Amino acid sequence: MQAATFIKICGLTRAQDVGAAVHAGAHFLGFVLYPGSPRYIPLERAIELCALMPPAVKPVLLFVNAERVDVQAACRAIPRGILQFHGDETPQQCKELADGYPYWRAARMHEGFDLKAFAEQYAQAQALVLDAHVQGYGGGGQAFDWSWLPQGLSTPLILSGGLNPDNVEAGIRQIRPWGVDVSSGVEVAKGIKHHPAMQSFCQAVRCTDQLLST
Repeated sequence: MQAATFIKICGLTRAQDVGAAVHAGAHFLGFVLYPGSPRYIPLERAIELCALMPPAVKPVLLFVNAERVDVQAACRAIPRGILQFHGDETPQQCKELADGYPYWRAARMHEGFDLKAFAEQYAQAQALVLDAHVQGYGGGGQAFDWSWLPQGLSTPLILSGGLNPDNVEAGIRQIRPWGVDVSSGVEVAKGIKHHPAMQSFCQAVRCTDQLLST
């Protein structure tokens, strides 16, 4: 079993929140480059915020049904970034958009969703981000029923959707994911992070890992 559950804090828009997320212990910071999101930032702003991050913390650039030229521009500007495709991208589109860059693929979970088949289709994804199926493309702060997840998946899973400092321990215990992803669960407003909540979230993950390793 891996020594630690990786932590991603998504939807960052402010420099002070980037610093606080890094200080809290996040391993990945997510930047939404989808104009339809209330947490959207333009590429120029993402470049500025990524410049504040230490090398050990990786940026994740989130796209929804983006044009190839926009994804390629982001890859050139932030070459150490990981791509996250959160829309209706097919496996072939993900491959073409990523063009050799590592990427994560969001799976919008609902009852009856065949995650095993989805994982086989997106076998080139570095990980699958499990989010609730809500109107729009994520970021709704809603959890899905974790019992829907099948057993025996070898694909790294990132648990998302409605996580917060109070329920992340239960999620890790039940799913044993590769990582966890939080956005609205550590906010005071959309795109505005609550620093104590980020600290509490990361501390809850670390404490749970420690308990499970003993």
